[in-house]
Amino acid sequence: MATKRKKRVAPAVAGSDKDDISGQLCRRVRQLRKERGWSLEELSAACHVSRSMLSQIERDQANPTLAVTARIAQAFGMSIGELVETPGASSAIDVIRASDRKFHYRSDDDCCIRTLSPLHLEKDVEFYEVQLQPKGVLRSAPHFEGTREFLTVQKGKVRIESADETAELSKGDSVSYRADVSHAIINLSKGESLLFLVDIYAP
Repeated sequence: MATKRKKRVAPAVAGSDKDDISGQLCRRVRQLRKERGWSLEELSAACHVSRSMLSQIERDQANPTLAVTARIAQAFGMSIGELVETPGASSAIDVIRASDRKFHYRSDDDCCIRTLSPLHLEKDVEFYEVQLQPKGVLRSAPHFEGTREFLTVQKGKVRIESADETAELSKGDSVSYRADVSHAIINLSKGESLLFLVDIYAP
């Protein structure tokens, strides 16, 4: 296993404030990139920041300069403030409204994915609601090493593919499988399938 690289600390930002901003930025960049269906290469071309730097930023292994942050924000069509904005933490209750579009991770003719985890939460777990239309397929490239997915079928019937293994699930069934290999969720129903999906990343 590779040794962890030390994070560069921006001198103008102190302690916990730096950690909050850095953590928020890494989650926001990754979330916004996925919402647009961009690869790291496509984001790199849009903001003129190297793919390796973007990868380090998304994994919270690098603190970008102000100029780099500005380029990334511009690629997403927003200001630096909007990119790094952290919701207030004064309340113990964090509500995610169904109508809040910034939590809509993906929406197209085949699939609708809504994030059910607070975007500013420091976490190794991500929680999603997935709606698959008839014949809809959600295919995913391998996630980080050690990642697993846990899925429960609320409505419909689906087939799970993880590398060379498959399983079929109906309403009320749950499954866990490797997500650090190519994997897919395929709707086998004539109607919509509704799923709840949890990604758990290895420490």
